[in-house]
Amino acid sequence: MMKDIAGRVASEASVSRPEVGDLGSPPSSVHRSAESDGAWFVALDVDGTIMHQDETIDGSVADAVAAAVERGHIVTLATGRSWSTTAPVLEHLGLEPEYVVCANGAITMRRDTTAPGRYVREHVETFDPTAVLERIRTFLPAGKFMVELPDGFRLYTTGMVEWNLDNAREVEFDELLDQRATRVVVTSLEHGLDEFFEIVDQMGLHHVSYAIGWTAWLDIAPDGVNKATALERVRGWLDLPADRVIAVGDGRNDLEMFSWAGAAGRSVAMGQAPDEVRAAADEVAGSIDDAGLAAVLDSLP
Repeated sequence: MMKDIAGRVASEASVSRPEVGDLGSPPSSVHRSAESDGAWFVALDVDGTIMHQDETIDGSVADAVAAAVERGHIVTLATGRSWSTTAPVLEHLGLEPEYVVCANGAITMRRDTTAPGRYVREHVETFDPTAVLERIRTFLPAGKFMVELPDGFRLYTTGMVEWNLDNAREVEFDELLDQRATRVVVTSLEHGLDEFFEIVDQMGLHHVSYAIGWTAWLDIAPDGVNKATALERVRGWLDLPADRVIAVGDGRNDLEMFSWAGAAGRSVAMGQAPDEVRAAADEVAGSIDDAGLAAVLDSLP
């Protein structure tokens, strides 16, 4: 059964649990944490979990993040955002974790105080988006497309108006092809969410990972790459116990992260999350409008 922070009970969905194990040797600069210190590895989604749609953060949430760090917990972000739009969130919160997961797991940043911006790309997953872009366009000829490159620069087609387009350039569709990409975003504003789900189902996308957002937009990552795969790699690098991980999120791109965290630790969905997202978590918090994340963080020892 799944229980929320206030004690409500709902039925639990069947969710596959990824294996927990070592996904690579830690960089030589990492200082491993002792299992006996009681610290929790805390992975937080950004939009709809920490941050409102207008990009404000409630004071109580910022205070709870700071207090969790002060108590010794290892708090990081796991977001679909690019690094350029994730860095300001860290700055707002006063966070400087060893690692940060961006682009739905395709990019893991490592803190390096000698580098410009104090972070460097530690692990980057890429793919050639040509085949998937061409297939999607046959189903969504009026769709809007954006491709994020390994260095964070983005290429987008005309009409991609709802996204941060700093460090980006508008191109014709054909210029998106034959690139090495970490992420592809597709929007189709003329379709409702239910209709968009049906169209995506008909596409039969293979050899990529993807998630559908709150509206008619599709977020595509390299095959087998998601927030969970990146977080498990980081957990291994930091030598943290699997039974002291907690993940909090609100979107369909958090489902794998919930499965990973809930295998031995805690997975928490925000109260306003879609039904299938709340069903995939072990707990349900208050909504973003009620600063629900604060109570979750305060529940840590």
